[in-house]
Amino acid sequence: MAQLPDPCRWLLPDPAAAERGVDVLAVGADLDVSTVFAAYATGLFPMHLASGELAWWSPDPRGVLPLDGLRVSRSLRRSMRRFEYTVDGAFADVMQGCREGRDDGAWITDEFVTAYTRLHELGWAHSVEVWRDGELVGGLYGVEIGGLFAGESMFHRVTDASKAALAHLVERLRACDGQRLLDVQWRTDHLATMGVEEIPRETYLARLARALDLPPCLGEG
Repeated sequence: MAQLPDPCRWLLPDPAAAERGVDVLAVGADLDVSTVFAAYATGLFPMHLASGELAWWSPDPRGVLPLDGLRVSRSLRRSMRRFEYTVDGAFADVMQGCREGRDDGAWITDEFVTAYTRLHELGWAHSVEVWRDGELVGGLYGVEIGGLFAGESMFHRVTDASKAALAHLVERLRACDGQRLLDVQWRTDHLATMGVEEIPRETYLARLARALDLPPCLGEG
């Protein structure tokens, strides 16, 4: 059973009151698990600015992947049959895979690793691992609160492994009841090929409120 963190000691900004099109709503606070947990439940997530300051983001528009809108090409389907999959089998290794050898993984600092590993230990952060011949070749991790899965990062060491991780996650979430919300933060060209779309912040927050009332899918809650 997932363990609730202590109450957040910070007054987090309300994304519903934010100016349209503004993505960064606050700077400061900390990465205590209570802060991070409260942020996701509010519609925020942490990421450092280029200046190094810790910022709290609520993109407008927001990237989401509708579970019934996943696009899996024939080549990806073939690749997926060559992989094996686990959930929460190697959380720390997945985080390391997401940060190594990539400029866009530089924001996953030691402080982030500590915070999300602790969330994982409490039952709120989860990973999907992709294996081939006993080797970890891809994966993703994120935070699950109720029916929200907030994807944080993914990686691949062989072709299609990160896409396969995302497709496997969608399969797992589809198997659960209710209208789950798969948040990917931003729509990129890479993610758009799999069906990720953009929605206004107000729509995201409305969907988030409904999703939080659902039981978790990957964790026991």
